[in-house]
Amino acid sequence: MATPLTADRLLAALHAEGVTVVEHPGWRTHHRNHKGAWGPVNGVMIHHTVSSGSAASVALCRDGYAALPGPLCHGVIDKAGTVHLISAGRANHAGGGDPAVLRRVTAEDYGDRPPAPRAHDGSTGAVDGNARFYGFECVNLGNGRDPWPTAQLDAIERASAAICRAHGWSARSVIGHSEWSAAKIDPRGFTMPSMRTRVTTRLAAPAKPPTKPTKPTQPSKPSKPTQPTKPSNPTVPTSPTTPRYQPFPGATFFTARPSSPVITAMGRRLAAEGCGTYAVGPGPRWTEADRRSYAAWQRKLGFRGSEADGWPGRTSWNALKVPYTAKVP
Repeated sequence: MATPLTADRLLAALHAEGVTVVEHPGWRTHHRNHKGAWGPVNGVMIHHTVSSGSAASVALCRDGYAALPGPLCHGVIDKAGTVHLISAGRANHAGGGDPAVLRRVTAEDYGDRPPAPRAHDGSTGAVDGNARFYGFECVNLGNGRDPWPTAQLDAIERASAAICRAHGWSARSVIGHSEWSAAKIDPRGFTMPSMRTRVTTRLAAPAKPPTKPTKPTQPSKPSKPTQPTKPSNPTVPTSPTTPRYQPFPGATFFTARPSSPVITAMGRRLAAEGCGTYAVGPGPRWTEADRRSYAAWQRKLGFRGSEADGWPGRTSWNALKVPYTAKVP
């Protein structure tokens, strides 16, 4: 049971997990909070849209229809593996469900799958799932024949893991709509136990972006024979590709109060985000001004209390996007 992530923290968590995200206009304030509670939250629910096409599916989930106003989820996951964010609050996606399922998901104490649901929307004793679960609608016809591309399954895995990692949940907090309501069948075409296995594996390692495949080189046309030339100098080995952003160096790097160009680069990014509290600098030596500035950045992302103490963590660091400066020992 947890307080829902703010829009900034949700976005930061998805980015840190390597999710490709599209932010649709107004998504931060597009919700149904005026119709009921949003939180405390207990898990992530996966659905299929029974539709095709990214644009049409996003429009359907964003706007809803007469009997069920939008938003119908927090994010739409298309077949290319892009997560389209359309809400950061209460959404009409889960409906009523089984209180026994909610208890087992909250405790994360079930085995392969939670108990079979006996309740559904409108039944006696059903629990309001719209208040308790993040929802992702995945573009699929839901007929058992429409394929689930690798990129889409990867995005479901990453998006689910991102939220679990942000809240400190295990993969048992990720369920399908059919595991919540006795009246639902989604998602159809893959199994939720297999998806939870994928999420478990991902959570066992630090968050990291996906590896981008290199484009195949086109074969060159054969050239005409040329006269022999003198041997050229041996080829100099190329150096590994330099990362674009500074990887998270670990919490102990900062608590050791280092002197490093990484700290300077961090301070400049904090200043650019309007979080700098520097009278002079920033400079390479970690100081109290760095800690106060980083605390301001954590609060900007929505962290509160001990989570905004000014000591960098992986999620907030990845969201800051510090340019690569130096290899940290």
